[in-house]
Amino acid sequence: MTQVEKIPNYLNPYIVAQDATQYTPIDHASWRYIMTISREFFAKHAHPLYLKGLKETGISTERIPLISEMDEKLRRFGWQAVAVSGFIPPAVFMEFLSRGILPIACDMRKLENIAYTPAPDIVHEAAGHAPIIADPEYAKYLRHYGELAEKAIFSKQDMDVYEAVRALSEIKEDPRSTPEEIKAAEMLLDEASAAVDHVSEATQLGRMGWWTIEYGLLGDETDPKIYGAGLLSSVGESYNCLKPHVKKIPLTVDCVDVTYDITRPQPQLFIARDFKALVQALDDLAERLAFRQGGVESLKKAKKAAALTTTVLESGIQISGVLERFECDAAGELSFLKYSGPVQLCHENKEIPGQGPEHHPQGFSSPVGKIRGLGKTAAELTDTDLKNLGNPARIQFESGIKLEGTLTGSTKKDGKIILLSFKDCAVRAANGDLLFDPSWGAFDLACGSRAISVHGWAADRARYLEATGGFNQAPGRQKTNLTNDNRPLNQLYARVRATREAGKPDAKAIGELATIHSELEARHPSDWLLRYELLELDHIHKLKSPWKDSIKHRLDEMAAVSQENRELIHRGLELIQ
Repeated sequence: MTQVEKIPNYLNPYIVAQDATQYTPIDHASWRYIMTISREFFAKHAHPLYLKGLKETGISTERIPLISEMDEKLRRFGWQAVAVSGFIPPAVFMEFLSRGILPIACDMRKLENIAYTPAPDIVHEAAGHAPIIADPEYAKYLRHYGELAEKAIFSKQDMDVYEAVRALSEIKEDPRSTPEEIKAAEMLLDEASAAVDHVSEATQLGRMGWWTIEYGLLGDETDPKIYGAGLLSSVGESYNCLKPHVKKIPLTVDCVDVTYDITRPQPQLFIARDFKALVQALDDLAERLAFRQGGVESLKKAKKAAALTTTVLESGIQISGVLERFECDAAGELSFLKYSGPVQLCHENKEIPGQGPEHHPQGFSSPVGKIRGLGKTAAELTDTDLKNLGNPARIQFESGIKLEGTLTGSTKKDGKIILLSFKDCAVRAANGDLLFDPSWGAFDLACGSRAISVHGWAADRARYLEATGGFNQAPGRQKTNLTNDNRPLNQLYARVRATREAGKPDAKAIGELATIHSELEARHPSDWLLRYELLELDHIHKLKSPWKDSIKHRLDEMAAVSQENRELIHRGLELIQ
């Protein structure tokens, strides 16, 4: 068995205990219908590994899977599975992936959303993502995607849209939601989307993930195969996506320029010749990101994002905070950095002792660049240079910024000074404006002159979260679709399931099915799935039930009045005919 990573403590709050008793008989019937339809269709139109992958990852047709059993199966591929509930923060999701951990939402979609739901659920995560992980090249891509997404810069606007999408999806999946609540959530999403004024790195990564991980096709245009989890978990869109009206485009990094709408079928999809092409497109995107490019343009991205980012100077010091301001001198060289708090200072992704958010709760600022008269940065100072600074020390940078204060200590890493600490320190701009007042406390100077990398989130994530109280989003809880209104219908579903699992119905069981049919007609005129299950039982066991024709007629009536149900009903009937 391949060794798997230990899950960091700060991710554990988002792992929930899957409670199989929360799944209703309707939930299990919905799962069974989805998987029955999917197996038939995807045997021809999905990645060749799909059916084998279902078996190898512990997914059956008859019941909603136990994530603990899936975890045992995935460990053979060097992966893990953990149960989560609903949406989890993007940073949490991406870190799970980067560690080879598949977070599986244990919630089950409502019957009303059986064809598709924008909310994470066990159909999407288990039956969509898990089977294809059995392919080593795809597993490599998925993990690489998570690693890269960890570095991407998320903007505050991204998070506002995420929160609006999360709220809308959860409201739509809540069986107790009202039309008014859904409309209000849709308006909030429209407002958040309209406020977005630039395409962030996170948006680009999101588009890459959407057109590959969620909605990807493999092969060529003449016979494309589905591997994207969004399609593999949508019995509606997967059925229609291969038709000529959906444009098929060869996958390149340019897919990140194409937007998508999670509430509607996609008008185009992207085809990769193989999974290695996914890795190539992702590598091409990585070259565009600030963590690879660095420099002033990357700092501009971070400032525009107005969100937590990390700047890495050439000395090796890492500054994590919300970049509020940066300045360059007349030659265009970086001269000053200012962050709003809380701020963390690190080296090689480990917090420098005493330099965490507790020490910099309100922010951090520092001049950077070469020192006038020495032609070197503070990182390059020798012990003799430090003594020559005087006591109190006086430093004037080539940008004109002046620092005067009592040196109290220095931090060295790899032979370079990465941090100088002062007390009674004043820092002034070239024009005399005060940048740091001695009354504000100790002053720490980040040593260096160039931003060689800028990436999203904190450098030492564990310590940052510990100090700041964790992610803003509280962990969710597994929901149930059982309500007082659907409880009687669930009881009928349970009775049909018990009859099916007992084997070939005897006379008593046949009478029970007839009674259930009568109750359906009298009390639940709009439910199509249980009628389909009755018809399926009649077909499997050749019962020639007297209610068979009545059910067919009723299903035809339902199909005639609902476009969505029409396709679902007809596809089910095709299987038993």
